[in-house]
Amino acid sequence: MKTAKKLLAVVLALLMVAACFAGCSSSEGEDTADTNTAKVKVIDIELSSEEYALGVDMDNAELLQQTNDFIKEIKSNGKFDEICNHYFGDGEPVAVTSAVEDSTKDQLIVATNAEFEPFEYKQGDQFVGIDMEIAQLLADSLGKELVIKDMKFDAVVLSVQQHKADIAAAGLTVTEERAQQVNFTDSYYSAAQKLIVKGDDTTFDACQTKEDVEAILNGFDSSVKFGGQNGTTGQYYVQGSEDFGFAGLQAEFVGYDSGALAVQDLINGGVNYVIIDAAPAVAITSAVNAVA
Repeated sequence: MKTAKKLLAVVLALLMVAACFAGCSSSEGEDTADTNTAKVKVIDIELSSEEYALGVDMDNAELLQQTNDFIKEIKSNGKFDEICNHYFGDGEPVAVTSAVEDSTKDQLIVATNAEFEPFEYKQGDQFVGIDMEIAQLLADSLGKELVIKDMKFDAVVLSVQQHKADIAAAGLTVTEERAQQVNFTDSYYSAAQKLIVKGDDTTFDACQTKEDVEAILNGFDSSVKFGGQNGTTGQYYVQGSEDFGFAGLQAEFVGYDSGALAVQDLINGGVNYVIIDAAPAVAITSAVNAVA
């Protein structure tokens, strides 16, 4: 049995077609593998609308302003689109190397969860992804050495709140609850939740709208299991969250350390469906379907 880590190592060039790329918006598109042979597929209907931003230490107002200025600059000069093209188009990802944390040096310490392709993941000892390239450019613009701390997703915001990192960069959705822990920068990416199902699952094939999908979801009872990454929007969608505006489902949520592990368990029959952000959904399913 192939491991989830091996699945994530499949070359990103197989992941998403250039048509998915439109100013790095949430329209990543559906997995293009033949659904007759694909192990899994993405239901190409958005179930939510959310914004990603970086989370900055609340005691560092100067860094917040500098980061907002930086985001505005890379979005106006085309650099952000160029980074997105490395993952959604025909460009090549740029690997980032973390320095060793050293309190005697001028460093920018970034907390992440490198299990969220294409925003942050690892190739060997290096970090790759949209957020990682942004972090490197931000550190360069500030004249600082970049240190990346890789941890579980639900520890990322807390590490910044506890002053163990300067910035959280982890495909982080802006919520009121998290805004009590960190200062959010201006949004840099629009995201959405999508479902991943087995390749031969026809449950949602006739659905045309979010309402069509939700009518089916709301009919599920606790015998139906949804997999997803712990602490992410997918978990709150299933379990319900006033902060996110989700009423929740009657179905059970099963949490994993990464979306890839959730999809692997879907294939193995441990869960019925997986819910995850749209871009990682396409990346993971494409990688899984590319493995013989």
